[in-house]
Amino acid sequence: MSRSVRLVPPAAALFALALTTTACGGGVHGTPGGSGVRDPYFPKAGNGGYDVDHYDLALDYTPAGRRLTGTAVITARATQDLSAFNLDLAGLQVDSVTVEGRKALFARAGQELTVRPHDDLSKGETFRTTVRYSGTPRTLTDPDGSKEGWLPTADGGLGLGEPVGSMAWFPGNHHPSDKATYDITVTVPKGLQAVSNGELADQSTKGGRTSFHWHTAQPMAGYLATVAVGHYDITRTRGPHGLPIIAAVDHAEAKESKEVLAKLSDIVDWEEYNFGPYPFSSTGAIVTGDSDAGYALETQNRPVIPADQFNTETLVHELAHQWYGDSVTPSSWQDMWLNEGFATYAEWLYGEDHGGESAQQTFMDLYNGDNEAIWAYPPAKPSSAAHISDSPVYLRGAMVLQKIRQKVGDDTFYAIIQGWAATHRYGNVDTADFTAYVEKKAPGHDFSEIWKDWLYGDGKPAHP
Repeated sequence: MSRSVRLVPPAAALFALALTTTACGGGVHGTPGGSGVRDPYFPKAGNGGYDVDHYDLALDYTPAGRRLTGTAVITARATQDLSAFNLDLAGLQVDSVTVEGRKALFARAGQELTVRPHDDLSKGETFRTTVRYSGTPRTLTDPDGSKEGWLPTADGGLGLGEPVGSMAWFPGNHHPSDKATYDITVTVPKGLQAVSNGELADQSTKGGRTSFHWHTAQPMAGYLATVAVGHYDITRTRGPHGLPIIAAVDHAEAKESKEVLAKLSDIVDWEEYNFGPYPFSSTGAIVTGDSDAGYALETQNRPVIPADQFNTETLVHELAHQWYGDSVTPSSWQDMWLNEGFATYAEWLYGEDHGGESAQQTFMDLYNGDNEAIWAYPPAKPSSAAHISDSPVYLRGAMVLQKIRQKVGDDTFYAIIQGWAATHRYGNVDTADFTAYVEKKAPGHDFSEIWKDWLYGDGKPAHP
């Protein structure tokens, strides 16, 4: 871990000067891009002045010693004239930075890696930044106390990124509003596997080390990127309409996970019937050891689920996120209920269709129950960063959807949730987008009470 500036004093002085001056002689007169995009809960996350199109990450990880060496090639488009821009990177040692093949000045301050290109960048210009870095990747602690970033495991490591943990293992624009495609190549000691998002494009072994190249063709938010290194049993099967299913199960958990894993294809088929066509080019799961992570996460293409949580309900929930959260992604962390409310409601619908309680009965059980935490804050306005994963976002968020279903009936309701996923596929949305969409697709219905009492209102609504 290092926060030192990798410049001799004269260059550091020039760097500081470069950030406060513009180009001369009729060239581009850029200004620095913003550090952070002013997310209401994670204001330092992300950066202004550019949009990333693609990440090409080459990672070399040795579990013994927990050493990571990385090269990140980031292709982006300037959204303003830029004299400098920032990348999010927590810890690790930056060894060099180039922009468009020319050496760039850089400095570190906390999670901010500030880069000053040799030449200012013009608005609309596509540019390529290469960052070479190394060190021991950090495990970060979220405001709610959970662990993310790089989690060492008994035989490898696990990269998890919600909400900002991906910056612990690669530099980038780490806010869900900036989605990109990915190539992630991970090199590990021979005998270990490295699993990531998308599809395996190439695998090769040389000099006692094996490289796994994973390609993600559809846009992905940085928090959904993952790398799992260890002894995994990898299976490749086919799901609905030939959809590739790639599952990686911790070797010690393979037998216990087999029964639930066998349901994956049918769950995707059921979710396609309810939510519309599956939005990505493959699906699957990564089943880790019990102690590797204390939670499941909807990492794109294949959710990460600890073995002790690998059950049907969790698989339904995390796969539903492929539509709601992964493909249709919130513009800020304030809108997390658009992820979790939908995925929770998917569990209710699945239970309703598979011999369990109806969604309405689940709704009434919650309304009449003694779980007061549900009413702590409205789902569209979490009380703080420490509470964006609390029960109002999940359970009361799902209750909002059930209220809409009550109002419009099943035919219109399913048209709404399928249309929402299709209309905003691979994009970013906020709560106002959703309420406007519902009102547009269900004209003649008054949703003002639902929005006021259930989505934005404080406390328990007076009537279910």
